[in-house]
Amino acid sequence: MQSLVSALRGQSTFSGFIIGLLLISYLIYPVPVFAAWFGFFVAAYSAIANDSIQTIGTFIASNKQRPWWYLWVYLGLIFFMTVLYSWLTYGGDVSHERLIAKGFEQTPTRFSHLQIIAPIVLLVLTRAKMPVSTTFLLLGSFAATSKAIAKVLIKSLSGYFLAFGIALVFFCLVAKISKKYFVGQPSTSWVIAQWITSGLLWSVWLQQDLANVAVFLPRSLSLTEFTLFSTYIVLGLGLLLYFRGGRIQVIVTEKSEVFDPRFVTLIDGVYALILYYFKIKSKIPMSTTWVFLGLLAGRELGMYLRSTSRYALWPTLGMSSKDVAKAIFGLLVSILIATSVNSSITVSEIQGFLWKALF
Repeated sequence: MQSLVSALRGQSTFSGFIIGLLLISYLIYPVPVFAAWFGFFVAAYSAIANDSIQTIGTFIASNKQRPWWYLWVYLGLIFFMTVLYSWLTYGGDVSHERLIAKGFEQTPTRFSHLQIIAPIVLLVLTRAKMPVSTTFLLLGSFAATSKAIAKVLIKSLSGYFLAFGIALVFFCLVAKISKKYFVGQPSTSWVIAQWITSGLLWSVWLQQDLANVAVFLPRSLSLTEFTLFSTYIVLGLGLLLYFRGGRIQVIVTEKSEVFDPRFVTLIDGVYALILYYFKIKSKIPMSTTWVFLGLLAGRELGMYLRSTSRYALWPTLGMSSKDVAKAIFGLLVSILIATSVNSSITVSEIQGFLWKALF
């Protein structure tokens, strides 16, 4: 009974917080400079909180015995170096040139109320433990054309199937071997390897997904703007790690062998290589959420086929289907917001570009 009361009280507090954000968004969206920074502040935390399952979810799970601030110092430093490199190299751009893709290259000069609401919607979906695509939900509302959205969608879907196939083959090959030799406590070398691969994954992911929060801001940030941008995200990252990833972390912890640094090294290493491939392939933004879900689905199925998963076939397929269903729901919400913001973007046009590209 006491736990129920606590849950209701927490839900009431969260609802009040969301209502407050909606009220503020309505009051400030007509003022571009206020709307830009308010959108960024909400988007930065909600995007990293939702996407944390992809990059640092396994890192958090396998280091649950360590003080949260150890992880914060490590990941915060990697974040700062990654974003500083982009800012210095690309003339004030913090997105690693993801926002120079056609359809996203213009700095917003005015905002629709729906564009400011989008990151608030993401907060609600994260609270509901839905691994939605922050790229579609946040970046999609700023797309200038249907073709821009279609390109992002095509790249993201290709990422899902490529990750699924690679993970299926890779974990079919290593599942038996790892189950046989990954016994007892991991050695220090495996712990070090896991921290290195997780750090590389975090950096590569940032190079892809920082566009989702930087889209609200000028394409070239001044020193003051860069300082505010990086300081806020580092502090938000600390809050996220203090709460150990939040409610959505269950998407990771329900999977097989995510608390062992040796398995985490394999997962993060494969994921980092896939993201790096898509980073150098083109500058078109993509949904890393879909890549991550494909990776987890292929891994679980590969482990089942090699009889090393803790789940039977139907629970394995059920988990993957549930994750994809939630991601599709987020995609539909994203397309609804994008078409509502920009009347020139239509579902039929998006379908047409998809059909032409695929067939």
